[in-house]
Amino acid sequence: MTAVTASDAGSASPTLVHDLDLPELDLEGPAGAGPGSAMRAVRDQGWLGRTLFGYVVSRHEDVTAVLRDKRWHSAAAKVAEFSGITDEEFLDSRRESILSSEGETHTRLRRLVGQAFSPRSADRLRPFMRTVISELLAPSLDSGRVEAVTQLCEPYPIPIICELLGAPKEDWQSFSRWAGDVLRVFDGNLERDLPIIKQASAELDAYVTTLIERRRSVPADDLLTDLIAAEEAGDRLSGSELVMMVQAVIVGGTDTTRNQLGCCLALFAQHPEQWELLAAEPELAPRAVEECMRYLGAVRGTGRFASEDIVYRDVLFPAGTFIFPSISVGNRDDGLWDAPDEFDIRREPGGQHLGFGAGIHYCLGASLARAELQEALIVLSQSMADLALDGVVEWQPESNGIWGAAHLPLRFSPRQG
Repeated sequence: MTAVTASDAGSASPTLVHDLDLPELDLEGPAGAGPGSAMRAVRDQGWLGRTLFGYVVSRHEDVTAVLRDKRWHSAAAKVAEFSGITDEEFLDSRRESILSSEGETHTRLRRLVGQAFSPRSADRLRPFMRTVISELLAPSLDSGRVEAVTQLCEPYPIPIICELLGAPKEDWQSFSRWAGDVLRVFDGNLERDLPIIKQASAELDAYVTTLIERRRSVPADDLLTDLIAAEEAGDRLSGSELVMMVQAVIVGGTDTTRNQLGCCLALFAQHPEQWELLAAEPELAPRAVEECMRYLGAVRGTGRFASEDIVYRDVLFPAGTFIFPSISVGNRDDGLWDAPDEFDIRREPGGQHLGFGAGIHYCLGASLARAELQEALIVLSQSMADLALDGVVEWQPESNGIWGAAHLPLRFSPRQG
């Protein structure tokens, strides 16, 4: 997507987006696996649809173009304002996060911390990941039954993030509570939960500040030490920026991973032949993760708003217009994938799925998330045979930006040997 003005658009003037005859979408429709019928209507009828709050972009090419266009700014910082929050201290903290900052501020932060989130940094945690998921599964091996959301998925990421940051084991429980409370920002009850979120953020900030000072004196082999040491052309992260980065790691690396693991397990329980294939060929784990994220991703979509008037495909989006690039529909684009509605972990790498986004806000923790999911799926497939649903899967509303199973009962036979 390139910058185009009305005078540059050719002989015909661009059409104002508000004047287009577009399909109306109900994003609060019933939950379920895969793109809902409303979203398929956009894919089948065109690339753009209308919602109560803005517009949905559905095709892979257009979703990618929007995400790569720096004029479309992340709507993450607007969540609080949408909820009617006027607390300036809280609003300012949201704007300063790497998850929602833009322009030179964002470029500088990414430049400084990029190396700390390298694949090599994630790989050093793989043995620990295997230990965590094995210990979570162990109590269920005798019964052959597990409620995957509460017993596996939800508790899995926090110990890994704590290990990543170098937080001692005795503090994991506090970290888990702080993370849960901070993540209430996405629960749709921000006005009610704001005091809890602010209290958890303050406690977490105080803890991280102390941990930073400890790491400055005694460096360790962890992310926090890497972030403290991060420097380019004499530029370093300030103390407040270090605290912000830890908050971003928790927010960005907790809900996404636990929900995506739930999506993976629900998929494999409904495709047992694929589960057995993974058990027999664990080297397929990287492909399995990519296929799960393409077919049933935890990140269904994202939000952007026009920082200025933008013309794309001869359509004028005025400054302030909100759009919602649909990752879930873009990941089923039949122009990129053969039989996109089929789940196949042997699928040859082809089109780039959108689960980690694109452009300047491409997921900073993608390497860590991939490693976590790969190791969990290898351990679980090597431990659980005859995987099947043990009841009805309850899904969160499809309108959730980070989406997954709310209840996932599974049964299995422990593998011998």
